[in-house]
Amino acid sequence: MTSIPSCPQCAMDNTYPDGGLFICPDCGHEWQAGNDVSTGDIDGEVVRDANGTVLADGDSVVLIKDLKVKGTSTTLKVGTKIKSIRLVGGDHGVDCKTDAGSFLLKACFLKKA
Repeated sequence: MTSIPSCPQCAMDNTYPDGGLFICPDCGHEWQAGNDVSTGDIDGEVVRDANGTVLADGDSVVLIKDLKVKGTSTTLKVGTKIKSIRLVGGDHGVDCKTDAGSFLLKACFLKKA
């Protein structure tokens, strides 16, 4: 017998399965069983690269476009390899460090290496 997990958003036990999802009627949150940050799931959203591949913490990625950094004359060049990314929530889903500094990047400008 499988147990139905508590809601990860509001921690209520009043959840039920619906197909491949679990639903919390108290707060309206929906999630897939077993997803977490290490598998690319941030706040119920899976982080995917430009090719649709799911990204996870610690992955290496490559830039697919030159990106100008706001407020500086720095440009991150296409083909730059970024190692050991970290997934974060919000508008920019990937936190990374390059030779030019630390940046928050959108996953649509990255491809898994």
